[in-house]
Amino acid sequence: MLDLNALNFEKGGGVVSVVAQDAANGAVLMVAAADREALERTLATGEMHYRSRTRGLWHKGATSGNVQRVVSMAADCDGDAVLARVVPAGPACHTGAVSCFGDMALASDALSVLDATIRARSTAASSPESPSYTRRLLGDRNLRLKKIGEEAAELITACADGDVGRAREEAADLFYHALVALRAVGGTLGDVRAVLAARVGKPAR
Repeated sequence: MLDLNALNFEKGGGVVSVVAQDAANGAVLMVAAADREALERTLATGEMHYRSRTRGLWHKGATSGNVQRVVSMAADCDGDAVLARVVPAGPACHTGAVSCFGDMALASDALSVLDATIRARSTAASSPESPSYTRRLLGDRNLRLKKIGEEAAELITACADGDVGRAREEAADLFYHALVALRAVGGTLGDVRAVLAARVGKPAR
């Protein structure tokens, strides 16, 4: 996965910079330092470890539970930085934010933000008397399937009428309801991206 011998630890005084990126949506979560020991622990456990001047060797999420499971790691061309693609179990930032870089780190991919919101709503506590709309959809199979049909029909109508403004709105509504339905059966936007990526370059049907 990562050749530690190819890294230039001396350039950074014994450490390299590590950029942690959400493997599902590409959002940059945090930047930290890691020495050889931290990266060895990371490779051995499959979860991110870093080196801090104040905390020393630390396992991300050891106390908060917000661990980062490693998907892949790659060094840059100079060997003094590592890109770690991870699956985060919770917020990366100590402030409770998803990313240490704030919402701007997520804003470039609105679908990823939407998918993350749906994921959060699916696990968050909700009042039985007044559940969120997303929770209602997740809990009612017939309702969510009905809504997909309705939104698809409205998109078709808007396109047939040549109404680009309404078509955009209906497409957005359809994407939302499709992501909720996908989440309900255990799928994610990342899964869809993987399918599309696998199709790139294949002969046209």
